[in-house]
Amino acid sequence: MKQKDIEQIIHDDHTGMSLIVKTVARMMIAVIILFAFYIILYGHLTPGGGFAGGVILAIAYTLMMLAFSRKMALHKFSDFWASFWDNIGMLAFIILGFLGLNSGYFLYNFIWHGKPFHLVSAGIIPLANIAIGVKVGACLYAIFIGLSIYGRLIIKEEE
Repeated sequence: MKQKDIEQIIHDDHTGMSLIVKTVARMMIAVIILFAFYIILYGHLTPGGGFAGGVILAIAYTLMMLAFSRKMALHKFSDFWASFWDNIGMLAFIILGFLGLNSGYFLYNFIWHGKPFHLVSAGIIPLANIAIGVKVGACLYAIFIGLSIYGRLIIKEEE
């Protein structure tokens, strides 16, 4: 296959996988995102948490990129927004840490703990899980974007 044909396939708006794969991926992306939010929110009660939920969240966007094309995935969630949410997640975690510092020490659990084994039962831990989930999800998606760009750079250098 010639370089010209490869560039035409890359820039074609109708790239991506077959209709069956796109249809299944469209349904699965919603389920995966919902499951990621569940893992992030209930991470203090069940195995999981911010990191595991963030990885699952990144998988949903990676599936979108693989099934529909890189162009469509970047249209939905661009590299700018991936970097933005990565920074927001880290900033939220640091703010939680310094708010705890006002009450005693860094990451001190200063919020009322509630009843055991309920959703509001862990103080700042669910908030920290949300911050970590946002950070990990956006960061892993940004890494996948970077890896997909790297392949295009090699093709450009070979010209």
